[in-house]
Amino acid sequence: MRADVAIRILIADDHPLIRKGLKDILVSGIRGAFCGEAKSAQEVLDQVERSIWDLVILDISMPGRSGLDVLKDLKRDRPKLPVLILSAHPESQYGARVLMAGASGYIHKESAPDDLVRAVGQVLAGHRYVSPAMAESLAAHLRPDPGRPPHESLSDREFELLRLIGSGKTTAQAAADLHLSPATISTYRARLLTKMNMKTTAELMHYVISNGLTG
Repeated sequence: MRADVAIRILIADDHPLIRKGLKDILVSGIRGAFCGEAKSAQEVLDQVERSIWDLVILDISMPGRSGLDVLKDLKRDRPKLPVLILSAHPESQYGARVLMAGASGYIHKESAPDDLVRAVGQVLAGHRYVSPAMAESLAAHLRPDPGRPPHESLSDREFELLRLIGSGKTTAQAAADLHLSPATISTYRARLLTKMNMKTTAELMHYVISNGLTG
């Protein structure tokens, strides 16, 4: 890493084309930017431990571990390191959760390149980046509403399992994805059924699909 680099950004995404695209946008849009790359959750943690970074851009769906778990580890080990979440999931699904977990912002992968540069600039300046859609989602999340969808009351782990169930994952597959034992997954599923006031896994799957939580 060159000594004259002013801004060090770690791009964490498992798709090489996306990493390259982000790198090209940031290097051309932010003067003095150097972009490192990580393609898995463990690589993110290793890179942060080995080197000094000014910002981590983190995909929430990383191989090895959930991006939410990686975010929490980063904020525990490097509380002052800004993390910008970049995801294909709508802000309404994860926006409020990642901000509460310590992220400095959340930006959708379909955003324009200028929006990414603007978001990175705001985060590097010590601010949080919230898109207009995200601001509306946060306002709705914070406003008392007895009619709020039941999935919004779930913990991060419960919400992740709900999405996996909705995508048709078996207990063993969900356990592998979340790095938990099948017995723990079964416990979480029982808790989900209680919180969602449902009786069967089929009801959970129908709910996920009906509410567009699989995207």
